[in-house]
Amino acid sequence: MSCGLRRETLALAEDYLSLRCRSPCPAPPPPSESAAAMRHMAQDLEKQHQARFQSLAQTFLRQCGPDRCVSLRQVMEEIVGDGHLNWGRVVSIFTFAGVVARLMLEQKDVTKGLDPGTGQELGQETVNCRALAETIAEYFGGEKKDWMLENDGWEGFCAYARTARQASLDSSMKTALFAAAGVGLAGLTFLLVR
Repeated sequence: MSCGLRRETLALAEDYLSLRCRSPCPAPPPPSESAAAMRHMAQDLEKQHQARFQSLAQTFLRQCGPDRCVSLRQVMEEIVGDGHLNWGRVVSIFTFAGVVARLMLEQKDVTKGLDPGTGQELGQETVNCRALAETIAEYFGGEKKDWMLENDGWEGFCAYARTARQASLDSSMKTALFAAAGVGLAGLTFLLVR
């Protein structure tokens, strides 16, 4: 199952990061229920904390050095540094990586003198997104594999997302998601301002 977990995590991360790096044209349908759930929850989280994610991602890109994947792994470790991984923190990691990937693409476009967000031929940004996705997959399929398996993997995430959607009229579930993710963001903020 752990090999399958890594593959599923990689597919999920690639889907979300490529979604964030797309031009304004319509995205293809999500490849799985877990990908659809991640798209929905991560985009909601980003909308809720847009300025904060943008600022943290900009700081990350200024400070991370040449190996962004090593730095992303450090960020992931910091977000769950207190040992309390939960689905809100997982969503915050995906959201943060998506914002970073989008900023990397925009910076590349500006460097080339291109208009960010327009359709570009696949190139270095695809490689960068793939490397970030692989880093996420290695983390959740490796170091956090036991937690993922104890929580029914991405099927458990889908169940969590369905519960959150059903309770969307009751703001307590969304508040819980944002609070859990917020703890992760606080860790990220701490890491980046050190």
